[in-house]
Amino acid sequence: MSDIEKQVTQLGDELTSESQRIRDSTATYPSSAPVESIDGHTEESSSSEITHDSTKAYLTIFGAFLALFCTFGQMNAFGTFQAWYTTHQLNTLDASTISWIGSLQLWVFFFSGGPIGYIFDKYGPRMLMMVGTICYVLSIMMTSISTQYYQYILSQGVLFGLGVGLLFYPSLSSVSTHFATYRATATGLAVAGSGLGGVVFPIMLQNLFEGVGFGWATRISGLLCGVLCGIAVLTVTTSTSTKKAPAQLAGLKCLKEPRYMLLAAGGSLVALGCFVPYFYVVDYAQSLGISSHMAFVVLALMNAGGVFGRVAPAILSDSIGRFNLLAPTSFLAGLLILISWMFARTLSTLIVFSILYGFFSGAFISVITPCVAQISDIREIGMRIGLMYSIISFPALIGGPVAGLILGFNHGSYNGMIIFSGTTMVAGSLLIFGVKFLINPILLARV
Repeated sequence: MSDIEKQVTQLGDELTSESQRIRDSTATYPSSAPVESIDGHTEESSSSEITHDSTKAYLTIFGAFLALFCTFGQMNAFGTFQAWYTTHQLNTLDASTISWIGSLQLWVFFFSGGPIGYIFDKYGPRMLMMVGTICYVLSIMMTSISTQYYQYILSQGVLFGLGVGLLFYPSLSSVSTHFATYRATATGLAVAGSGLGGVVFPIMLQNLFEGVGFGWATRISGLLCGVLCGIAVLTVTTSTSTKKAPAQLAGLKCLKEPRYMLLAAGGSLVALGCFVPYFYVVDYAQSLGISSHMAFVVLALMNAGGVFGRVAPAILSDSIGRFNLLAPTSFLAGLLILISWMFARTLSTLIVFSILYGFFSGAFISVITPCVAQISDIREIGMRIGLMYSIISFPALIGGPVAGLILGFNHGSYNGMIIFSGTTMVAGSLLIFGVKFLINPILLARV
């Protein structure tokens, strides 16, 4: 054999060996994991869906929709409670102090994501959601009989936030296990429940507060949510094709991943300002001389915009890329605060702001979960999604109270609070743009 033939044979052996090594390394990942192509483009694998039972998959979306309608939907309606407390049970306290109730429920909800996600990866959703339903309904019932500030902190703050977390994370993580290519669409349909709840609960609670009183109004909402969450417990399942995560906390390796941590930093800044309009738009409307009834309608319209914002961008993101949607919608939400809310001086302009802001902020809430899933191993998806929410729990905790302090420092002027909320969201969106370019530096690449 000539030297040339020997070199050709040796090169062929090396290529065969390298091809086998690549096949072996990629075989350890499930088909739903994101695959990065030669040009850096992030795609789903050729096996577009990982579910083997479409009925269970669609029932899971339905159950998650109901769970989020009750939990995150009522959490979005905290502005209704805050406005009521300032003129009734807690009228001796300032807005910043009262807002700690809403901020604490957000923090407990977000922070619980890490441990809940770890338990979900090992045991699935049912046990977690059963405990969550009990905590959630109990928190509402205890809120209905509370009279002191510390009682609201414990019931509507701590216990309510824990109940929401135990229902929210298993529901959304279960949806992600059933879908790959259309994961953002499926997640968006489920998360739309929170937006619809945010429309229904402010109007329902306000009418019940005035009709039957605070105690029975709260108890009625608790009984309704108890029934709906019970249905969610029975319908939410995980895909049988999903392997359980290893016993060790392998998902914590994401804390060393630049893409994951930059997404966490961007999400934290967005969360710092994102919920401020939901907390204060009712008070802002009343400061303009708008009636109490119409002020609650403004909050309901903000949540109505969120219904479409949770669905339409999620569906679109499956086509053009999830990070390509998450970053610009977060940027536009912050820009709306700085421009539209800042100069909203009439009911009509405030309504326009509320609907548009609800739409773009809803996209952040809907699309961030599929973005985490896109850069994660499916076997660790619960842990990594939950850990992401745990990280952003701290800015979510202080966002409302800081906004209240700024409001007090400016002697009731909302301009400083609006600038704080808008600039943090814009800054966070720029970091999320950075994640997109870490995944693929090509500007128009689908990521």
